[in-house]
Amino acid sequence: MSKFAVIDTETTWGDAVMSIGLVVSDSETFEPVDMQYYILTPYKNHGGMYSHALYLSGISPNLEAPRDRAIAELRAFLDDHDVTAMFAYNAAFDYRHLPELSHLAWYDIMKLAAYRQHNPKIPKRAECYGTGRLKRGYGVENIYRMLTDDRAYCELHNALTDAIDELTIMKLLNHGIERYTKI
Repeated sequence: MSKFAVIDTETTWGDAVMSIGLVVSDSETFEPVDMQYYILTPYKNHGGMYSHALYLSGISPNLEAPRDRAIAELRAFLDDHDVTAMFAYNAAFDYRHLPELSHLAWYDIMKLAAYRQHNPKIPKRAECYGTGRLKRGYGVENIYRMLTDDRAYCELHNALTDAIDELTIMKLLNHGIERYTKI
């Protein structure tokens, strides 16, 4: 595969997807090739923990539309880039919320990022299970801080910026695409 995608969703209080951020990346360099941001109506008006971040920093959606139209556009975008592999941090969450994308191969970034044997930046003092997985503090924000040494970093909870940050985590982990396993 020459390209893959990283996806992030934000949901309403009622657990409906209100926004989707998508970054297509080169499989060798892990550099972004293209990106899209979708805001789903009417869900954007239903309220959620991160509703305030929908239009954060002047970020405008590529499309603001009902779910069926947004998903159709998203699928066409992925097809245009020949993307068959989808990556997400805690991929089971996004996979469950986007059954229309179940035809893709899904991979979980967290499966490498949260494990001592795959993430050399996990501090020696950090508590881990026998499997090597961190017991706590393995969300995007904590892992990004570990990998970049940027203690001031805060996850914005905008689906597009979060997808970009998750791609950055993959790049900083410095594992080839083949190291990730399907969910």
